[in-house]
Amino acid sequence: MSPLKIHYPNGQPYHYNKENYNSQSKEQSSNYSNRGMSLEKEINLTNKQYLDDNMAVIHKKPTPIQVVKVDYPKREAAKITEAYYRRSSTTDYNGVYKGYYLDFEAKETKNKTSFPLSNFHGHQINHMKKSVEHGGICFTILRFVTLDEIYLLSSEFLFKWWDQQYKEKGRKSIPLSAIKKENFLIEYGFNPRIPYLKIVDQFIESRK
Repeated sequence: MSPLKIHYPNGQPYHYNKENYNSQSKEQSSNYSNRGMSLEKEINLTNKQYLDDNMAVIHKKPTPIQVVKVDYPKREAAKITEAYYRRSSTTDYNGVYKGYYLDFEAKETKNKTSFPLSNFHGHQINHMKKSVEHGGICFTILRFVTLDEIYLLSSEFLFKWWDQQYKEKGRKSIPLSAIKKENFLIEYGFNPRIPYLKIVDQFIESRK
């Protein structure tokens, strides 16, 4: 049975390396042993709790795929064997809270002292800048995996560091010390696990 072929928007094939994937999965599993799940899953559970409590409607954005080849090993079953991402993804999550549009990205790093800006793509930053221009609230939820600390980075802070990297001798990463000084540490909860809307409330209050 042939493997599924997926291509990026520019037509380049995505190469799945099972050996690397298994190695990364084991390492990731070890890093998350004290929490038992990834940041994405924790945010998804948090968003479900917010939805169940009728506090907000926030979902992970699906990545559109263009199917180009389908095999039919059985009459009653179809198997997608080749597909393309239709376009580059923007950010991970969006939704509505208290009448405000929210749009944010979730990132993780194993670095202990800084966050590499290479974890972002230019089109993601441009998307957030446009959303902010139109009144949206944008931010990043960032986990330092080794430290097991989660921070909420404001869009203004992220834009400042993103733009400075293109100046002479600009840094290619954000120091943890700057993140701690200018942003918000998210304390783990039970339900919700990552109560980030408490910080969003501060953004909303500052606009009044």
